[in-house]
Amino acid sequence: MIVQSDCVKRYRSANERFLKRIIMRFFQKEFPKFFGPVIREKLADELLALFERNCPPVSTIRPGQLLWNALDKNTRGDSPYRQFVPVILSVVTPEDIDLLTKGSSEITVARNAIARVILEAYQQGGILSNRDIALFTLRSHGSISKLRITYEKEHNISLPHTGALHDMGSTITHKAMILKKIIIQKKDPSVAAQECHHSQRAVDRYLKDYHRVKTMYEHHQDIVFIHQVTGIAKHVVKQYITIIQNEHELNSTI
Repeated sequence: MIVQSDCVKRYRSANERFLKRIIMRFFQKEFPKFFGPVIREKLADELLALFERNCPPVSTIRPGQLLWNALDKNTRGDSPYRQFVPVILSVVTPEDIDLLTKGSSEITVARNAIARVILEAYQQGGILSNRDIALFTLRSHGSISKLRITYEKEHNISLPHTGALHDMGSTITHKAMILKKIIIQKKDPSVAAQECHHSQRAVDRYLKDYHRVKTMYEHHQDIVFIHQVTGIAKHVVKQYITIIQNEHELNSTI
């Protein structure tokens, strides 16, 4: 029998106070027949790493900010393997208060704040949906969408949200903006994708579907026929037709 040293007897049990040992002890107690000591330690390490990734120190958050788990910008919201990344968002800033003090409308400040948090999330590797912002601002999904779209039109930009980056939802504003850059302004599709915070895949799909719809529309085919031939949803066909009509108007003025 190996006799334990005084140091081991005195100090080893002190490890039981730390979170890793607590997790290992939990698995040992609740699942004694499933996990041996090596697996218990590995599981504890993985859980600690998961916790550290999703719970940054509170000291890094300033008044007016909040911690949110945003969708990783490299995964889609409808993917079964989606990943999340913790982001710190400035919901209220001193600049917001200054604008309100000077008489700016609450709607204007809200639009700026929505744009700010979307960009902050993207800069930290995440993307926000309208639902995300609606949840932590206690506004409706529709009101967030309207505020975001108004901001994009006023500043002639496309904010990097899930609808833009992953082509999810109804994003006619972004389709029109991108196609205008490519077709009217003659920009390279990769440049348009970068300027509008879209994936290249989404831009290529916009352009392909646009030309498919345009070919049939200019041959005087109706929405139902175009839908049946292309497989593109009717409401999306209507979006492309609106863009085509606007293009014809722009070309007539050039």
